Amino acid sequence: MHIIKLNATDSTNTYLKTISTNSEVQDYLVVTAKEQTKGKGQRGNVWESERSKNLMCSIFKTMFDLDIKYHFYISIVTSLAIVAALKKLQIPKLYIKWPNDILSENKKIAGILIENIIKINALESSIIGIGLNINQTNFETLPRASSLKLITGHNFDHTEVLSYILKYLSYYFSFLETGNLQFLKNEYEAQLYRKGKASTFRDRSKATFSGIIQGVYDNGTLRVLLENDITKAYDLKAIELLY
Repeated sequence: MHIIKLNATDSTNTYLKTISTNSEVQDYLVVTAKEQTKGKGQRGNVWESERSKNLMCSIFKTMFDLDIKYHFYISIVTSLAIVAALKKLQIPKLYIKWPNDILSENKKIAGILIENIIKINALESSIIGIGLNINQTNFETLPRASSLKLITGHNFDHTEVLSYILKYLSYYFSFLETGNLQFLKNEYEAQLYRKGKASTFRDRSKATFSGIIQGVYDNGTLRVLLENDITKAYDLKAIELLY
């Protein structure tokens, strides 16, 4: 495992993307930073973090020509790896909020941003960005955020947390490499936040509606049972799960 440790960068994903574009890099190359000036999150959001308090990293993963239609399984694998690592650290009440936010109870503790390199309808490689709140305790502007320290009351070692994540990434990627997609999807859906419960969503027009999460399709769209007993698929840009 080779790790590039930076004091500061605009984004670990951007830094790793530049390296991989200009030279050949090894599988599971990791870039970490104490501070990101332009950290990126889902839906174009900025990932904010106090300096040196949290884990901000990006991981380069070769993709063995995975068919592009299965791109969401990279997100599934990463989500499962983080949850497994946090279970090892005895973090309670863990869930995956679709598509790939990691929650403890109902508070967000980690986010994932995956950027894929595509070649002839296949995924050649992926840059997996992970932001995990570890020792930060001040989230005044983020009322739905928490950290490992706030949850447990004690500090965690960044290196130990990262080593567990990498261990379980390798474990779950082995199922993807052998085509065991059903196992991965079953594991993901078993930990999906609010699965089987009446939930409130907001669509592109900012209108809210109710539905029950039933699971996901292979392409990552969310399967929702609506009030009229019709099941509909929604992609990330179409709806947002509120509660």
